[in-house]
Amino acid sequence: MTKTALLLSALMSLAFVSEAAAWSRNRTVSTAHGSSQFSASGTCAGGTCSRSAVRTGPHGNSLSANSTVTCDANRQNCSRTKTYSGSNGGSATVTGSVSR
Repeated sequence: MTKTALLLSALMSLAFVSEAAAWSRNRTVSTAHGSSQFSASGTCAGGTCSRSAVRTGPHGNSLSANSTVTCDANRQNCSRTKTYSGSNGGSATVTGSVSR
């Protein structure tokens, strides 16, 4: 099996999970330089999975990432959009797709 086929099957299996697959995670890491926080949540329903995450460093700078993966079983393809936003006002969007 090729890497593309493995990726496609992994993405499709994630996208077709029931709504009960909603999740969230929060954690704090403390070091001699200060504390960093991380929080994330996600859901899957109807062939689409979404995830939102925020990381905040010990000096208050943060990075948020919001992503969506949508899969179509009939066409055997998945697409992803992920947007990063920083506390300095910068942002970037990454898109991609995989087909079988």
